[in-house]
Amino acid sequence: MFKLIESAQARWRAGNAPHLVSLVQAGARFEHGQLIEWPEGIAA
Repeated sequence: MFKLIESAQARWRAGNAPHLVSLVQAGARFEHGQLIEWPEGIAA
């Protein structure tokens, strides 16, 4: 099991935009890395 997890870990991609997580949780949509929709009622 350890070797299986170790080999999968080599292919995992680390998050490189943790500041955008709150936008995604609020319902914002991104396409090709660009914000395309901002939910109404969400303040910046």
